[in-house]
Amino acid sequence: MIDAVAHEFAPDPGYLNTASLGVPPNRAVDKLAEVHRRWAKGQLHPPEFDLCVNRARTAWASISNVPTDQVAIGSTVSEFVGLVAAGLPDGARVVIAQGEFTSLVFPFLVHADRGITVREVPLESLAAEAGRADLVAVSAVQSSDGRLADLAAIRNATTASGARLLVDTTQSAGWLPLDCSAFDFVVCGGYKWLLSPRGTAYLAVHPGAMDTLRPLAGGWYAGEDPWDSIYGSPLRLASSARRFDLSPAWFAWLGAAEALELLAELDPVAVHQHNVALANRFLAALDQPPGPSAIVTVDAAGAERLAAAGVRTAVRAGRVRASFHLYNTTDDVDLAVAALRGG
Repeated sequence: MIDAVAHEFAPDPGYLNTASLGVPPNRAVDKLAEVHRRWAKGQLHPPEFDLCVNRARTAWASISNVPTDQVAIGSTVSEFVGLVAAGLPDGARVVIAQGEFTSLVFPFLVHADRGITVREVPLESLAAEAGRADLVAVSAVQSSDGRLADLAAIRNATTASGARLLVDTTQSAGWLPLDCSAFDFVVCGGYKWLLSPRGTAYLAVHPGAMDTLRPLAGGWYAGEDPWDSIYGSPLRLASSARRFDLSPAWFAWLGAAEALELLAELDPVAVHQHNVALANRFLAALDQPPGPSAIVTVDAAGAERLAAAGVRTAVRAGRVRASFHLYNTTDDVDLAVAALRGG
């Protein structure tokens, strides 16, 4: 099935940096080129972008295994994490994994004046620490090194203790099959593994947690009928999670709709197996043990050799980070290995 969409992608050989920025499918690039041409001719009608937003929301909900009416759309992860942080009562205790991407950390730290405390603990200790928290926040996959959180254990622990659970799927949605329906909050940026333009992000809110959030940035697009919510009072927000919608950056959502619908058509297990197999081929060639992630790291000393060979990776937390997605092949792996070995 992955081979069937290979024609949709055209990255130069050696692109191993999806964890920083995903490669869009050709169908998204073509649609964006068309809409920019129409924009230049004054042919666009703003309401037509609502369909793109709805398509992307529906596809992301399907990928994440959550009901569509529990999904809000926005531009960045941090704005949605900030919404969760603002909903916490004074003095709330937040536990976060050490070394998390700061979009999941800073929005809580800025509430220190309200007595909200943030404790950073080892990723492996999150479940054990849930009893001492009002909210646990964690990325399903760590940005810096690709480690996977034990979400089942963390969810069991938060359920037992009564703590809320916020999961960031920015580095997992699109390659790691997850059932997000049991989490209180899910946030996700779309420009990495979901192959979408930057400026697309998602928030899923469990019905039991809906009343803990206030739509602080609610505007016309958060209305029950957005095009009937553009002027004046009274307040008329959507009854679903759409009340947390933020006005969409239109062109970005056109690209997102095309990319997410392609991903939703694929077997997520097949994508997962493909990606992890490539990552493990890379590790094995460097005499490292296999792992469960599509994101792996190696010694940073090889960064210059990779760049000189045209292999695009990233350096994170002092190590080279390589990430493998559905458009990568064994040729990409072999090119990177040869560069690191000086071949």
